[in-house]
Amino acid sequence: MRLGVCYYPEQWPEAWWAEDARQMAALGVRLVRIGEFSWSRVEPQPGMFEWGWLDRAVQVLADAGLQLVMCTPTATPPKWLVDLDPDMLAVGEDGRQRRFGSRRHYDFSSDRYLAQAARITRAFAERYGRHPAVVAWQTDNEYGCHDTVVSHSPQAVQRFRGWLQQRYGDVAALNQAWGNVFWSQDYSNFDEIDSPTGTVTEANPAHRLDYRRFASDEVLRFNRAQCQILRCHSPGRVLVHNFMQLFTGFDHHAVASDLDVASWDSYPLGALEMFWFDADDKQRWLRTGHPDFAAFHHDLYRGMSRLPFWVMEQQPGPVNWANWNPAPAPGMVRLWTWEAFAHGADVVSYFRWRQAPFGQEQMHAGLQTPDCRLDVGGAEAAAVAAELALVPTEPTRPAQVALVFDYASLWLLDIQPQGADYNGLRLTYEAYCALRSLGFDVDIVPPGANLNGYSLVVLPSMPLVSDALLSTLQSTSAQVVLYPRTGSKTDAVSIPEGLPPGSLRQLINLRVTRVESLRPGVTDTVLLKGSRHSSTRWRETLDAGPNVTTLAQYSDGQAAVVRQGRTRYLAGWFSAELQRQVIEDAAIDAGMAPVRLPQGLRIRRRGDLLFAFNYNAHPITLAVPEADWLLGDSTLPAHGLGLARRRTP
Repeated sequence: MRLGVCYYPEQWPEAWWAEDARQMAALGVRLVRIGEFSWSRVEPQPGMFEWGWLDRAVQVLADAGLQLVMCTPTATPPKWLVDLDPDMLAVGEDGRQRRFGSRRHYDFSSDRYLAQAARITRAFAERYGRHPAVVAWQTDNEYGCHDTVVSHSPQAVQRFRGWLQQRYGDVAALNQAWGNVFWSQDYSNFDEIDSPTGTVTEANPAHRLDYRRFASDEVLRFNRAQCQILRCHSPGRVLVHNFMQLFTGFDHHAVASDLDVASWDSYPLGALEMFWFDADDKQRWLRTGHPDFAAFHHDLYRGMSRLPFWVMEQQPGPVNWANWNPAPAPGMVRLWTWEAFAHGADVVSYFRWRQAPFGQEQMHAGLQTPDCRLDVGGAEAAAVAAELALVPTEPTRPAQVALVFDYASLWLLDIQPQGADYNGLRLTYEAYCALRSLGFDVDIVPPGANLNGYSLVVLPSMPLVSDALLSTLQSTSAQVVLYPRTGSKTDAVSIPEGLPPGSLRQLINLRVTRVESLRPGVTDTVLLKGSRHSSTRWRETLDAGPNVTTLAQYSDGQAAVVRQGRTRYLAGWFSAELQRQVIEDAAIDAGMAPVRLPQGLRIRRRGDLLFAFNYNAHPITLAVPEADWLLGDSTLPAHGLGLARRRTP
């Protein structure tokens, strides 16, 4: 378990570098990420390289005993490259070409930019690929940030047509799959097909989903090209990319398959402000972030990482990009760091070493203030570094619970939500919160994962269910919980034969005969075990077979939750308490032992270690028998944590 930091030597006087390196090492930092935005300084003119400053920076850091994560600088191509090839710029949905002046302005579908990215990647790899201090490479930076996955440029459209031809073989098959007979949308050849934008009203949802699939494959192509170069010229080094939070613009599972480590950039306070959390949650968790937010991403990225996952950027103080930017409560930077390690992280790296006094992110805190003094986050990072020596590294064991996460299904729900506030990612997150509030460790897995060995499997947002996934669900002995809209669409975005849940009727014999979306303020009542619960946003009408048991009913008597054998189906978007009750009952049937945790308390196991995290502004006392406390004790202070080793009998 190691600490890291992001550092930009080109942004500081060279006379500071040695002292910065010394202070990093003294604080307890072991890895330093550099180079990600350095292209204009390494190659200020086409083909004219100025490596001297970066060579010296690498050596200064290495001399201090620090290991380096070198980055390919392709997220910020320089102005001279844009002027040489303006067509490398992406085109937005509005038809306007993106312009130079911030970052991520390139088009994944530009073959010429791909060649330039490969050229600069090769130059970096040949220069530093065998340097003993360079132990890892980060490809690019935050693929898709600022909504930059999808481009509608001429080159993207041309490549999309080729992608379609490879997928469907002939245009008649495409017309059939897309249902182009509707609104007279038949095509005579692939060259007639454009990107699904600029239409008078909603474009064909099958067209839109295939364009999202294509755009995702373009990210895969771009990342793979860099990985192949780095594998060749820098053998034995770890390849990593820093994915983002609550971002589903491309299939991360596919991109991560070319990497060694999936890492992510953790900004719990900015995310709380900018995403769907309601006003009460934003007030309650203002300075901590939601208690399940970081954990959700730890489990997501651990599930796609070949080696233990990393946090490449950990928020150390106020950020600059949310509507409002509060500071973390005292203790939270330490808590977030330990929480990442609890979920199996190998590295937690802070963004950034020092707050920059210039540029777009000058209001973004670092471990140091702009005048080179240690900030609050820096002091808490130092505390973690000292504590790491007291804690052994334990392996992360498989959880009892699997939550199935599918990017294509989430794209489909974005494309055809049917209700303005139906957000598949939010419902997935709510299911995760229900699981964690019951004290469970969770593995978030792709739809192709092996589910054998799990006691409980939850599918929160899976309108697309492949034959392979169905077969896996049939072969497992786990209890299965299906959320609404599971199996509701075919791969070509059509209603399945025999109505939803399609082929899943082999698990639970029912038909969804009607769906309705409900505007805000409309609430249905659901009765379960004599208790009243609420349902909002979405409701389904079920026609259930004779072997299906109704577990919960709407107030009008229609089924809300049904069960057949080991499979449950939820026919609505239910309150947090009702979701938790359904999952708790399924877990008990699976032989598990759920524990309802107090609000703001979360636990996680790593080997024989038990971690407890208190997101509340008041202390909480735990009952943990037969345990030796390595950090803290059974009373967790406000925004504090405890770490115990469970005694073996």
